[in-house]
Amino acid sequence: MDTATHFAMGAALAGLATVDPAVTAHYPAIVTALVAGSQIPDIDTVLKLRNNAVYITNHRGITHSIPFTLMWPVVIVALIFLVIPDINVLHFWLWTQLAVFLHVFVDIFNSYGTQALRPFNYKWIQIGIINTFDPIMFALLVTGSILWAFGVSPVPVFLSITVILVIYYIIRRLLQQSIRKHALSILPQDERIIKTFVAPTIRFFEWRVAVETDRYYYIGRSYKLNVHFSDRFKRTPLPPEEVMQHARKDPNLKAFLSFSSIYRWTLVDRPHGYELRFIDLRYLKNGHYSFVAILNLDPAYQVTHSYTGWVVSEDKLIKILHNHPVKP
Repeated sequence: MDTATHFAMGAALAGLATVDPAVTAHYPAIVTALVAGSQIPDIDTVLKLRNNAVYITNHRGITHSIPFTLMWPVVIVALIFLVIPDINVLHFWLWTQLAVFLHVFVDIFNSYGTQALRPFNYKWIQIGIINTFDPIMFALLVTGSILWAFGVSPVPVFLSITVILVIYYIIRRLLQQSIRKHALSILPQDERIIKTFVAPTIRFFEWRVAVETDRYYYIGRSYKLNVHFSDRFKRTPLPPEEVMQHARKDPNLKAFLSFSSIYRWTLVDRPHGYELRFIDLRYLKNGHYSFVAILNLDPAYQVTHSYTGWVVSEDKLIKILHNHPVKP
């Protein structure tokens, strides 16, 4: 989820915490702990300061893993204890642990996902039924905080919102499954399905759809339950080995391949060599695929410039690329 929604979740937990007299004696401290706990797994966002490749490879990885999910509450409560030594450590730890757990838990329902089972399983868990920013979820949480600010008891308010959100998640999952079923039903029945990707957008009834078969990639959108495939690309193996022997060592392409599950590639001649582009087919909007890895290669297929990340236009991509030479 986005930072604002995680913050709103921390505020909701702060409302629920008013039921526990063991923490309300130091209420500003427990609010601090809960807000910090609801945000801290995303501390890896600072990796953006290095480069996109490092960020994409590691975001929602180790900081959302089982060891760190257990470690973050200990760190937060220990810091508060240093300032306020008479807090109830056990209750502070339990509430903060809940905040951290909920952060990681709700993130698995995004299409980005997390490595929440790490180190036992490094697979990305991506249920993909809730957009990174879900306006309905955010509105419910903010409404709860507003009611609390106007004097309504926060416990029944946020418990009611919790029940509504559970039902909402179930509805989203059922809708996703219905869209997937319909998408597969309109594809040629003689093609073998390899992968299906159905992910939400910010609009409730609009979903992104990508299907990989043994012959083609089908890309489109679902409006309510009506699926429309706008693009079809022939499925091809990776580029020739003389190209990939250098390209696969590039950190930007490594990051792209570690993140993308459905993609196509193009290799075209350029005045001073070649351009190799990998295109994630899951992120089509207004005719533009926004997540790419692009490499400029010299005539010997050595990488001279590379970039991976989200871009809004071809012009911007070209400008970004030429500002990212490969460092010797």
